[in-house]
Parts: sequence; structure tokens; C-alpha cells
Amino acid sequence: MFFCFAFRRILLLGLVALLLGALPSAAQPRAYGSKFVRDSLATYVERGLRLWDIPGLAVVVVKGGQVVAAEGFGVRVVSEPEPVDANTLFMIASNTKLFTGTALAQLEEEKRLNLNDPVRRYLPAYRLYDSTSTKLVSIRDLLGHHLGTRTFQGDFTFWNSDLSRAEIVDKMRNLRPVNPFRQTYGYCNSGFLAAGEIIPQVLDGKRWEDWVQQRLLTPLGMARTYPLTAGYGQRTNIARPYSDAFGPLIPLPLDHIDNLAPAAGLVSCANDLAHWLNFQLDSGRYAGRQVLPWATLRRTRAVNTLVSDVKSPILPSHFSMYGLGVFIGDYAGRQVFWHTGGANGFVTNVCFVPEEGLGIAVLTNQDNQSFFEALRYQLLDAYLAVPYVDRSRQLYTLARPGREEAQRNIAELATRVQRKNRPTRDLRTYAGVYRNPVYGTVTVEAQGRQLQVHFSNHPGLVATLDYMDGEQFRTTYSNPAYGIFPALFRAEGARVRTMELRVNPFLEQDSYVFSKQQAGALKVP
Repeated sequence: MFFCFAFRRILLLGLVALLLGALPSAAQPRAYGSKFVRDSLATYVERGLRLWDIPGLAVVVVKGGQVVAAEGFGVRVVSEPEPVDANTLFMIASNTKLFTGTALAQLEEEKRLNLNDPVRRYLPAYRLYDSTSTKLVSIRDLLGHHLGTRTFQGDFTFWNSDLSRAEIVDKMRNLRPVNPFRQTYGYCNSGFLAAGEIIPQVLDGKRWEDWVQQRLLTPLGMARTYPLTAGYGQRTNIARPYSDAFGPLIPLPLDHIDNLAPAAGLVSCANDLAHWLNFQLDSGRYAGRQVLPWATLRRTRAVNTLVSDVKSPILPSHFSMYGLGVFIGDYAGRQVFWHTGGANGFVTNVCFVPEEGLGIAVLTNQDNQSFFEALRYQLLDAYLAVPYVDRSRQLYTLARPGREEAQRNIAELATRVQRKNRPTRDLRTYAGVYRNPVYGTVTVEAQGRQLQVHFSNHPGLVATLDYMDGEQFRTTYSNPAYGIFPALFRAEGARVRTMELRVNPFLEQDSYVFSKQQAGALKVP
């Protein structure tokens, strides 16, 4: 891959060998954890914000049914004084998935469906790439990330697009798998969308967002949590998104991803997530009331997919699995449940350890950093009596080579553009309509010394192509979250055949190859 962004992905958990010695008593971890929160949390977070160049962060810690900490640090908007607090809103993206998994698990509890039912029982037109998988795929498969697709496959087509939910579900038939069905983990946002679209089929048209509001957000008193991103920019006390993935820290446009809402739609704050964590830790109860049966929560925590059985070289953990919208693993001998969430300019995580009555959520408004994970590990270490390691510095050291390589590659592209080489062919030769079987069509136009690409599913997105050499151009996007990458054309003689584009692997890891359509050919979206 042209750019290395391994530091942006969820780290695989494993085990560091522990020194032999007497095990601490149960009281010691609790005491040390509380001491860290009381004496060191603020200093640790402020140092992390500076190191990773993060404008703002909110964190909540619950222990034994009580909120130990719910605090904000930094600012909501760079160069403005309003601080982040425990009610500041962030897009929590894929932390939505456990809400969706809980909804489907509860519908099974109510005997409205079975998680092993074939998807086509509820969505008759649903198709995967091959006919065998289409017949076999169940609701559980949609929620288990083992359809055979690669992680994030299709997301460039779907994320921030103007496609409807039904259109995205329909396009899943074009996602050619890279692994066998039900055998390999591959994170799939569109699978969770498809699962969410089953809810209206069994509840007389009630939408996913209505179920989540009525059965979870309202009963849990999560008054500052919204199931959709629509209207985020007009709400009060919101964090704005930022990134330094492709240069200095810059603001990013807000994502509009309600067409993927069951996978990534929720907006929340630290105080509200304390309610969600206590609900998880108290077996479905909140404020003395049984909101959902324990059996429902238990279903979400049953292992469906092995993610990794490779021990971590840096963390006290061996395994990672996936349930129904939640990761399951071990950390310092305890069973831990967690998820992360990433939208452009936001990365967040939510974690709970039932054996310890411990819950943690971290929300940030800068997407090119691992401090949101380092803080979670640091808090786990403190409460579980793991010998001290500065997790922020540790992860930053691991990430730095990738960050430096990314900037070198961007500088190299700029140097190639600045040479002002003469294109190998008239730029008008590249102009035309191009098609990819998953995305659909894009249009390339010659604009002076540049090419511009317009995307049929992203009306506001434009890619500007500056010539470098050979058949390669530097691609920059009007939305900077999509990155800076080379674009490659391929030709046969005088005829341009294909264009290969890449976007930020935070959106999708694979490049897209678009075939140029002959004049007068049918343009299939």
C-alpha cells in the first residue's frame, strides 16, 4: 500500500509476559485506579493532547455503579475558547453497532425473529456476490463481520454518499469477497446497515432510529444522545472534527452518514455514555429498572467471529473476538468488552469490564491519533494493577514511523508535481465517463493544466488531478479527509482504458479501478 496507516487501525490485543510475584489483592487495583483518576488523569490527558495534537477530549469512568470521573479537556473548536465538558457532543460512529446488535438480540428475545434466520426471509431482494452465500447468509452473519469481504470494503462508495439505505444494501451484491464466507473477519459497515433494515420488516415499518430512541435512549435517560447525525452542526455544545493525517492540523467537514446509521449514526457525550455503561454493567438495569432482559445483553456478548488469537507484544491480552456489535477479549486476566468508533475527524471508544464493575468511554475530535486508545489502556492498567507503562508514549513511538512516512510520501508527490513535466498526452484524452462496478460512474474533465473528477454518488466531492509523470497524477480532494494520493491511468495506444483512484484507508483500504466508457455506451450507475 502506498501509505502506511497501521497506527490508525484498531490494535490487535495480546499479552506481555508478566513478572512473577504475588498477585495483588482485589482491593489494591480499585485503590490504585481511583488514585490514578484523582491524582494523575488530568495531567496525563493534557500531556497526551499536546503530544498527539488533539483539540479536545472527553472521558468518563464508572466503577461499581458510580461515576468516578466525567470530564472534558481542551477545546471544541481550535482558536475558540469554549472548553470540552462532559456534555459536549461527538460523533461516536461505530460505537453505534452495539445499539444495533442489542436491538436485534431483543427482537429475538421477543420471538419476532431468530438471529439464525436467513436474511432473505425479511429482505427478499438481498444478494451477496455469489449465490451460495446469498442463500446462507443470516442476521447473525450480518452482525458478525465474516461475510468474506475485506475490512471497510465498499465504504468509499457508501460513506458520505447520497445513496439511500436501500441502495447501499442493494450494492452489497457487487462486493466481491476476498475470503471464504464465514471463515475470516472483515469489518463490514454495510452488513450492519442491512441488519438494521430488518427492524422495519418485523415491526410494521418502525425504523431503526425509532426503536433505538424508544427502547434505549429514552429509558436510559440519554437526553443528549441522538441516533442520527442530521442537524449535528446546529446543536449546542458540539465538538468540531479535525485531522493532521495529510499535513498540519485542519478542520474537516462534518460527515453525513445517516444512510449508514445502524452502523455509525449515533452522536453522544460522556455523561450519557455513563448511563449506557451502567446499563451494560448492571445486566440490563438502569436506575433500579430492568430496561432490557439480561438474556438480551448476553446474546450480544456471545462470540460469533474470531478476530485474532495472536498475543499482543505490548498489552496484557491474548485474544480478540466479535459478538453482536462488540469486541470481546481478555486484559490482565479479565474479560473485556469494547468497541471503537471512527468518523472523519472523530475517534472514540467505549469499554466495560463486568468482573470489575468498570466502564470507560473516551471521545476525541482528531482522527489521526491513538491517544483515545492509550487512555483506555492506561485506565485499564490502573484499575487492574498492571505495572505502569506510559501507553501514550508507547503508542506514539510505534506510530511515529508511519506518520513520518506519510508526510514524506506527500512531499514526494508535491515534488513530482512541481517538476511541471509535460503530459504524455493531451489532457482532453483523459476526459470522459468512467465506471466501477461497485461505485458506479465518475466524470473526468480537463480544466486547464489539471483534471477534475466528479463523483455521481458524492455530489459535493471533487478530486483535482495534477500531472506528475508517465500516466500518474497527484489526487487531492475537496474534502481533505479523503487524502492525497497518486492516481494512475492505463492506456492502450492512444486510448485511455482505466483510472485507478485511492482514498484515505480510514475510509477504504483498497483502490478503485474505473473503466472508461466509450461515447454512447450505456452508463449503468
